[in-house]
Amino acid sequence: MASPQEHLQLGITLAYGTAQVLLALYGLHRYIMVYLYSRARRRPAPPPAEPAEWPAVTVQLPLHNEIYVVERVVEAACRLDYPRERLEVQVLDDSTDETSALAEAAAARWRDRGVRVRVVHRSHRSGYKAGALEAGLRQASGELLAVFDADFVAPPDFLRRVVPHFGDPRVGMVQARWGHLNRDFSLLTVAQSVFLDGHFLVEHGARSGSGLFFNFNGTAGVWRRRCVEEAGGWHHDTLTEDLDLSYRAQLRGWRFVYLPEVVALAELPTDMNAFKSQQRRWAKGSVQTARKILPRLWRSPLPWRVKLEAGCHLTSNVVYLLLLLSALLMLPVMTFPPAADARMVLTGYLVLFAAGTVAVCLFLLSGQRALGRRAGESLRTLPMVLLLGVGLSLNNARAVLEALRPRVGRWDRTPKYALVDPRAPRRRYRVGGRWSGLGELAAAAYFALTAAYAWRHGYLAALPFLALLGGGFAYVGWCSMRPAWRRAAR
Repeated sequence: MASPQEHLQLGITLAYGTAQVLLALYGLHRYIMVYLYSRARRRPAPPPAEPAEWPAVTVQLPLHNEIYVVERVVEAACRLDYPRERLEVQVLDDSTDETSALAEAAAARWRDRGVRVRVVHRSHRSGYKAGALEAGLRQASGELLAVFDADFVAPPDFLRRVVPHFGDPRVGMVQARWGHLNRDFSLLTVAQSVFLDGHFLVEHGARSGSGLFFNFNGTAGVWRRRCVEEAGGWHHDTLTEDLDLSYRAQLRGWRFVYLPEVVALAELPTDMNAFKSQQRRWAKGSVQTARKILPRLWRSPLPWRVKLEAGCHLTSNVVYLLLLLSALLMLPVMTFPPAADARMVLTGYLVLFAAGTVAVCLFLLSGQRALGRRAGESLRTLPMVLLLGVGLSLNNARAVLEALRPRVGRWDRTPKYALVDPRAPRRRYRVGGRWSGLGELAAAAYFALTAAYAWRHGYLAALPFLALLGGGFAYVGWCSMRPAWRRAAR
């Protein structure tokens, strides 16, 4: 009869192995995305003809405390090259600071130039961004609704290039690609840009080109008003209202169009804590949306390949929880007797981990290749991107676990500073407290100890992965705590 210790060892080994197998399966999904993207690139669709009569468009700009970028986003929206009599701009302002006065002044200036622009101010943040869009929808006059977050700068020809696609009455939403105003601000912004380029170029390209579900990204897209209304409108029972509405609309039969050639530039977070806050919201919201949408999706008559890929899409942030779990269990597995069996188990699962890591690298490099970046430049940035991705796993794993609870949680905005100059100072809207990053630094110390144990006992195959884990957590933890240390030193 097995002892309690043997039962514990078996349970830990099974948990470790299950996490590694699931990671490998999500890695396989990345390979499939790269394959579908490469296949879809070979058959680009011709652009549609301009409409005989341009439809009325309402441009919606949801804002909350954006003193640094409010005037820029209003100006970009009002400069859109579109028939003035068919264009309306709504500034959906939930601000509690000087942003409201700046928004009103900017709107007044552009009204004097003949643009129909108005500020819709709410004295509360009920429903957060979804609530603001819902309030704007009730007052909007447009047949189409273009949405831009505060940090986006819409190119003047944006609507001229996007609106013709609504000539197909089945099209409910058109999504443009995100570009980056401050890609070269720091290593952090470079790494973020690589992540986003992979998502927009490879994932969106693969899904849209293969008849799979893909999502509106919350900004730089245009909705058909009837599509929004038929899908049930903006809901605020998840933190990713854009993902939620996207799936509800496509389940109703609406078709989405993705235009990688149309690019709207945006500001990337320049502070690690702001970036972590953004990632936490996205990870938590996607799992909340999965809980809400997947039962309905699996009951639908959609093809199995659409259902399966949508399941992988909506649950993809579970990877962070699996990565953290497998990493933490690596040390206990090494200590199990006999050492030969432990080494065999560990090596076998490390092969799976390596396969998943190669899949992520191929996915990210495919996005950079699509942009025409040189292979040498892409390979040089890849280690930093991997370190950042690994270092986020504690932050995002916590978000995944929080999403399993019924409470929606707070919609925390990402601060924008209009920073494009690396020498520019940090200003208001700081995110993160005194101890932010302490968990990541503790994890880095744990993996340093694990690496020392692996070196001493001959588990050499584990050392590259432990170096990646320790380095990733150390980088994210140090960058998270650095702002508080600087403030304390003044």
